[in-house]
Amino acid sequence: MDDFEKYLQECKRIRKTNKRLLKEFEVWLESSGLKEKTIRDHVMNIDFYINEYLLYEEATKARDGAGLVDMFLGYWFIRKAMWASKTSIRGNAASLKKFYTFMHGKGLIESKDLNDLKATIKTEMPEWLETLARFDDPSVEEVW
Repeated sequence: MDDFEKYLQECKRIRKTNKRLLKEFEVWLESSGLKEKTIRDHVMNIDFYINEYLLYEEATKARDGAGLVDMFLGYWFIRKAMWASKTSIRGNAASLKKFYTFMHGKGLIESKDLNDLKATIKTEMPEWLETLARFDDPSVEEVW
């Protein structure tokens, strides 16, 4: 078996685990009293993060993805998601905070990882939004 086949098998295994995690996350969100549309948006955002971004180049498990939000929201999402906007970046940031709070509650990530994720989102959000504005501006040649 070559490396690509191993990668595909690992992605398949991770997606199976992610499916269960997403269902548990949805139930957790429901128990917090959020509206159905808000829950659906959070689940869709996290599905995209854990099943697209985290599996894009390497087979990264959801629990190992808390430290990767800067590259996701500050670069990859802006380039790959046609719907990238200030609202969608902020919405994804909120979803990621909720998801990794859920993961912490399950004992799947450490407090430090959750705190680092929240700090990254807080400090980097202005830069992500500025990068998006440069990306969307046809007169800007050097986006990154």
